[in-house]
Amino acid sequence: MSIHLVGGGPLVAADVAAPFLAEATARSAAVGRSVPRIALLSVTGPTGATPSSTPDIAEVLGGARQAEVLVTEVAAGEVFATTVLSDVDALVIGGGVTPAYLDAIQPLVDQIRLLVSDGLPYLGFSAGAMVAADRALVGGWRIGGVEVCPEESSEGLDEVELREGLGLVDLTIDVHAVQAGTLARLIAAAEAEFVTAGLAIDEDTALVVGEGALEVRGTGSVWRVVAGDESVSVATMGA
Repeated sequence: MSIHLVGGGPLVAADVAAPFLAEATARSAAVGRSVPRIALLSVTGPTGATPSSTPDIAEVLGGARQAEVLVTEVAAGEVFATTVLSDVDALVIGGGVTPAYLDAIQPLVDQIRLLVSDGLPYLGFSAGAMVAADRALVGGWRIGGVEVCPEESSEGLDEVELREGLGLVDLTIDVHAVQAGTLARLIAAAEAEFVTAGLAIDEDTALVVGEGALEVRGTGSVWRVVAGDESVSVATMGA
């Protein structure tokens, strides 16, 4: 079973989600269920609105009765109950404001780590991809007062900030890479020695981390950023 990190976008492409759905179906079949139960965790935005990606994800995964998608949403500032992970075959953490998601999943961190290590498929969409890292980049648009990405990508933070994440992958993750200018934020974070290595994922693109080679799916690229002694190297992993 794998960890699927999706770089966001206005819609979730079926081909990006297909491998995750296949893994959820295989896990459900192992316990005698013909239709997988997928937990989808969502955190409302600052105005209390549901992130637009939440119904898109639910439709892509649950359309044509492919899966039973169990959507649980909390308001920003609230936390999820541990019961949301009971008797499920896969987990999705959706998109929205990344710091709010990291706060909301705190009661679940150890449980998620154990379940994923036991083979539970995980899909992180946008914010859900960012919080999957050991050291999660949760937002910010300046480093030392210098602009490193558009303010619209700041997640409500001024200075770039990293926090302890879920620890499912050992590289820092940024999303909406080319589309929102956040590739520059990850490069600047590496140059400032905030991170030693990270991945910036384009929209409509997924990085699949499993037992074999890394796989990139979708229409964009995954950008690998590595801090060296005197410079930062950037290379693409194309779909």
